Amino acid sequence: MAFSSLSTPSYSSSSSTPSFALPAKSSPGANSVSFPRAMEPQQGKLAMQKSRTVTVRAEAVDASISPRVSALRPSKTMAITDQATALRQAGVPVIGLAAGEPDFDTPAVIAEAGMNAIRNGDTRYTPNAGTMELRKAVCKKLQEENGLSYSPDQVLVSNGAKQCITQAVLAVCSPGDEVLIPAPYWVSYPEMARLAGATPVILPTSISDNYLLRPESLASVINENSRILILCSPSNPTGSVYPKELLEEIADIVRKHPRLLVLSDEIYEHIIYQPAKHTSFASLPGMWERTLTVNGFSKAFAMTGWRLGYLAAPKHFVSACGKIQSQYTSGASSISQKAGVAALNLGYAGGEAVSTMVKAFQERRDYLVRSFRELPGVKISEPQGAFYLFIDFSSYYGSEVEGFGTINNSESLCMFLLEKAQVALVPGDAFGDDKGVRISYAAAMSTLQAAMGKIKEAMALLRPPVAVS
Repeated sequence: MAFSSLSTPSYSSSSSTPSFALPAKSSPGANSVSFPRAMEPQQGKLAMQKSRTVTVRAEAVDASISPRVSALRPSKTMAITDQATALRQAGVPVIGLAAGEPDFDTPAVIAEAGMNAIRNGDTRYTPNAGTMELRKAVCKKLQEENGLSYSPDQVLVSNGAKQCITQAVLAVCSPGDEVLIPAPYWVSYPEMARLAGATPVILPTSISDNYLLRPESLASVINENSRILILCSPSNPTGSVYPKELLEEIADIVRKHPRLLVLSDEIYEHIIYQPAKHTSFASLPGMWERTLTVNGFSKAFAMTGWRLGYLAAPKHFVSACGKIQSQYTSGASSISQKAGVAALNLGYAGGEAVSTMVKAFQERRDYLVRSFRELPGVKISEPQGAFYLFIDFSSYYGSEVEGFGTINNSESLCMFLLEKAQVALVPGDAFGDDKGVRISYAAAMSTLQAAMGKIKEAMALLRPPVAVS
């Protein structure tokens, strides 16, 4: 940025105070500032008139960003959600089915616990690891619902499950390590690995296997650099749930590699549809010692804005993560932690409050699965948990659309649906599988019905150029 130079001061006859006038000519140069050279008082007016202007160069600011941060990719989920919000604010009636956020309010008893925390003055810093009250409640929940035994010093409460995962990866990974990630995956996993200086190794899965990792695929990539395997069940973005038998096969492989840890992301644990059952990886024989279990309150309890999650693991791992947190954010909100205690006191698996939400999610899932199966060329793996559909639209790639262009991939398909149907979805390439598109059904049934009608109208403009068997 160039600063304008200032001229030599001039004096009026009535005052000895100098006044500065902006120069009529151009400044001495870019990135410079000029100012009058100071005069000794005894030099008088004549010397003042002969004074020179001194020009000082202003150095440009170094605006470079850390290479590690520059390598990170922004979240497409958030980008599309922000784009849909901007369009709505501009008057375009966009239906947003991109964000993974329950449309329900936080259950009243939980909200009241948060408000009572404010009224009662529970508004100060808490211990870095979380309040003892909440950590004991987490231990009780893990014992009763997951068959896992932890003490409070083996639990770390953080500002959401995302912080728990990030800190866990930072705590155990070194540059050159590899993080094994089945795809489709949550958008943040590879970026967390990169932030730690580790290399994400993507393990593709197939819709024919319900997007579940094959044990032989895992065994084929493990080497001395393999540090963490990330498992998410129920899965974001596919809704797939790992059956216990498959997890046991994976555990048999993990057991052969002493350096390999497992990060088990169980944030959607309670949003599961019968007959599927959730199994915590740490509950399998020999896996407790090498598993970092992450869970939280955002999804099952509709507490996304409260920002509260937790990590349970052997003490040395939890201590390492706590060290990062102590220098990063310190403890989670005292108000949110009081609300978290109330959530865990609702009863087994969240009690009636959670089961009511799960029932609604299942009805929405069933409606969308029926509706999308009516579209030619679409492949669906019926989700067993969470609140997402990951639909294979790849048979439509190559379609020409008048006034739009060619549908080449998941991103162009989502742009087409945003433009023609005014429905915001997330392209599968954000999740490591370009064949699919993620649809969140964390929205009212009436909203989903309206979106489905618009999607069908738009897709009618396309014809699958690829024969589907």
